[in-house]
Amino acid sequence: MKTIQESVESIIRKTPFYEEALNDKLINVSSLARAIQEDVESDLGKEVKSGAIMMAINRLSPSNLLRIRKNIRKFTFSLGDFIVRSNLCNFTYKNTPTLLRSITSLLNVIGDDKDYFFTISQGIFETNIVTSKNLEEQVKELFSKEILIYGHNELASITIKLPKTNVEQSGVYYFILKQLAWAGISVQEIISTTHEMTIVVKEEDVNNTFSILIDMKKK
Repeated sequence: MKTIQESVESIIRKTPFYEEALNDKLINVSSLARAIQEDVESDLGKEVKSGAIMMAINRLSPSNLLRIRKNIRKFTFSLGDFIVRSNLCNFTYKNTPTLLRSITSLLNVIGDDKDYFFTISQGIFETNIVTSKNLEEQVKELFSKEILIYGHNELASITIKLPKTNVEQSGVYYFILKQLAWAGISVQEIISTTHEMTIVVKEEDVNNTFSILIDMKKK
């Protein structure tokens, strides 16, 4: 039978913001107990006093998430330069047998032109393409027979060069994206390779995003 302690720990671990705010003493224990009381009672199928939940919270030990924070902060000091690109468009198409031909046609248009921004990420059911605004009409023309699921412009991107230790350090993407989530910035798209991470946001959010990343690197 599940205990109050197990229920409280499970709920808080699933909500990292709670955990970090609690660890940094940014949230009152009694307030947190009241906030999760309904979830605990639903989880256990019975009424639970807030005092019992407070005791369970106070007995929590730091999780792996908090133990790796020190290593991640060291990691951020070794981040490379940030590259900012503005005036971008985002297209999401349904995967079809002809989609690859459309992508090939677009690549032929771009050629070796370094002035264009172009990234592509293919999922199981759909493919996402982020391009420079000046390629918007070509994309619409070349993909006119494809099924457009989503399209949006007035976007910008920030590319972060990651050190080689990126693949060995857990929590890197969480640490970066957490900063943006705290600031209320909606990430439109993430494109990553082994040593690069590109975050696509609304044009109006790019300056704030850049400032947050710079501050993160300094801390």
